[in-house]
Amino acid sequence: MSVTVQPAPALDTPINTTTAAVRRTGRLVAGGAAVWAAAMAVYNPQDTDPTAMLVNDLGALPFQISLFALVTTQLRTAATGTSRLARGLLRVEYALLTLATLWTVLHAAMPGSRDAVWMHALDMFWPLSMLGMFVIGVKIAVTGRWRGPARFWPVVAESWAVVTVPAMGVFGATVGQFVGVAHLLVGYTTLGLILALRPHLTAARD
Repeated sequence: MSVTVQPAPALDTPINTTTAAVRRTGRLVAGGAAVWAAAMAVYNPQDTDPTAMLVNDLGALPFQISLFALVTTQLRTAATGTSRLARGLLRVEYALLTLATLWTVLHAAMPGSRDAVWMHALDMFWPLSMLGMFVIGVKIAVTGRWRGPARFWPVVAESWAVVTVPAMGVFGATVGQFVGVAHLLVGYTTLGLILALRPHLTAARD
């Protein structure tokens, strides 16, 4: 009887990042999520008051910037897999995040255009980018290149859109606000801490 040993999935592609870089990403994600959670705790994201909208925009921007770093780390560690489709998924997310972040900047900087049709069209990339992150989280868990809590916590963190948005629609603005803040802290802030404290779980090199 012969036994064939297959190589571990985490070793079939060189890792193009370091543990120090993963730590920096983790700190950025944890901090960005905490800033947005704080802004959301002060002002409901569905509040139409100009000050509330500005604070939520400015609070969300560091979070969105941190997601670029997170997706970059996921790409450099081949977290979603090594196929062209798996890596293309992350590149599509870059595009979605770019348009979503552009909306945040313009929505904050151009209050007179907040009701414009083009602004509402651009706004659609916010939920699309969050749905994209959820798909990425599921793919990371299934692929298994990241290990331990780093493998499964992205699903928790990146389910923000599929948990918080329905909560706001079903239970109203106040409950949705609480769910949004709690989910950011339990999800993305915790994911950031996992990456910052245990970067080796991504198979990054020293």
